[in-house]
Amino acid sequence: MSQTGLEVFDRTVQTTNIWLNEIMEVIGPDRHNALHALRAVLHPLRDRLPLQEAVHLGAQLPLLVRGVYYENWRPQVNPTPIRHQHEFLERVQVGLERSRPIDVKDVVQAVLKVLDHHVDPGEIEQVKHSLPAGLQVLFPDHDTAPRRPH
Repeated sequence: MSQTGLEVFDRTVQTTNIWLNEIMEVIGPDRHNALHALRAVLHPLRDRLPLQEAVHLGAQLPLLVRGVYYENWRPQVNPTPIRHQHEFLERVQVGLERSRPIDVKDVVQAVLKVLDHHVDPGEIEQVKHSLPAGLQVLFPDHDTAPRRPH
C-alpha cells in the first residue's frame, strides 16, 4: 500500500531511508543524526564544487535528498575556497552542532560511501576530480566499496 498515494514520493522516501540506514551502519542507530550527517557533508561538498558539477551531482540524488542538498544554497559564491581536508572536516563539524557527538571523519566517510554506492560512478569520478587532492582522498576506493543495485 502506498504511503503517500504518489509513487514518486513513496519511492524517494524508500530510497532516502536506504541511504539513512547505510549512514546509521557507521554512525549509530539514530535516524535524526543520520539526516544531520547527510546534510553536514552534502552542503560543504556542494559548496566546494564548481557550479556545473554541483548541479550535475544534485540531479543524481533522490528527490528528498536533493531538497536537503539544495537547502540554503547560494550558487553565486561557489566554489568555496576549501583546499585542505581539515577545512572540509571543520565545515562538516559545524553542520553537526545540533547532533549528538559523532566522529566527523566517520560521518564524512559514511556519507561519501553512500554517494559512491548510489550515484553513477562516472558522476562520482567527476566530483572527485573537481576537488583538490586533499579532499579526493576522503572518497572510498571503488575496489573496496562495491556498488549496490538501485
